[in-house]
Amino acid sequence: MTIRVRLFAIARQLGGGDTIDLELPAGATIAGLREELAARVPALAALASHLLFAVNQEYAPDTMPIPADAEVACIPPVSGG
Repeated sequence: MTIRVRLFAIARQLGGGDTIDLELPAGATIAGLREELAARVPALAALASHLLFAVNQEYAPDTMPIPADAEVACIPPVSGG
């Protein structure tokens, strides 16, 4: 299945755009998406373990299966004061 991932902040800059399409097997989890994203965008590999993901506007744990028609967002760590 093809999953379109929306990228934000530094992830958008490192990924080279607002979205990236990833091909994942049916039943793939957020953990699998994280691995595929790091493999497809090596610039994001160093951040991979710190990225948060939301599925259909809800934060998702690594164990969550991704529905085929899901809206997925990749949210990098933020800093500020």
